[in-house]
Amino acid sequence: MRALVTGGRGFVGTWLSSFLAEAGDEVVAIDHEVDVTDGKAMLDAVVGAAPDAIYHLAALSHVGRSWEDPGDVLRVNALGTLYLLEAARACSRTPTVLLTSSAEVYGAVAPEDLPVTEVQPLAPVTPYAASKVSAEYLGVQAGLAHGLPVIRVRPFNHVGPGQSDAFVVPALAARIVEAQRTGTATIPIGNLSARRDLTDVRDVVRAYRLLIERGRPGEIYNVCTGRDVAISEVAETLLALAGAELELVADPELFRPVDVPVVRGDPTRLREATGWEPEIDLGTTLRDVLTFWQDRRP
Repeated sequence: MRALVTGGRGFVGTWLSSFLAEAGDEVVAIDHEVDVTDGKAMLDAVVGAAPDAIYHLAALSHVGRSWEDPGDVLRVNALGTLYLLEAARACSRTPTVLLTSSAEVYGAVAPEDLPVTEVQPLAPVTPYAASKVSAEYLGVQAGLAHGLPVIRVRPFNHVGPGQSDAFVVPALAARIVEAQRTGTATIPIGNLSARRDLTDVRDVVRAYRLLIERGRPGEIYNVCTGRDVAISEVAETLLALAGAELELVADPELFRPVDVPVVRGDPTRLREATGWEPEIDLGTTLRDVLTFWQDRRP
């Protein structure tokens, strides 16, 4: 299979490109050298790649920062998706397109509605989430109006080695490592009470390829474990793994204007379609993330 990965050198894109290549796929990865908001550039890149499958990962994905420039987030995430879909339609051999959305589109789900299934009404509370809703429905339109085979995925929080410290788990690991290096007794933290459904990125990319093979065009699939964990527990585990005794100090700058207290998804539809199950436990993921930041320590 010939696969095109947009955002191919980002955190998930790097893991996905490697996984696809190991599985025997011919991989074309594009990233910042192709501006997703430039329709002509996208057309040339996609048609030139002549893919059987497209994994559309390119996006501005930091939820907190989406408040700072919501217009740019909408432009990249929605308009970029439109140009990707238009380019896919122009290919001589119609590719299957995997659009990566986000569990953020569900918003703040009531406790009685957890775990979240794919039929949960969409209620985006962040500019990032709104941009992903827009991108999703461009995919729906491309399928209904033009017959383009589009599979939508809503990944929940995914973590692993190589992820930027702009995100909560690697940020905690990086701060712990830095505190140990400098002898600092405290580290700043955001909302430790939030609970998240965390999936290892290596399990996430497995799910993506399985969905290209076995997913149904027009369908939407959660990618998650079905379990939630408090960020406070993640912090405690990282501290224990590092052998560090540090004080966690709340920093108002690290809190979002609007936060979702509990996120837990239902992966049943994904499991039934593909047989996928998460294989990497959270303890292993956190150990690998911590090791990544320790190896970067001067």
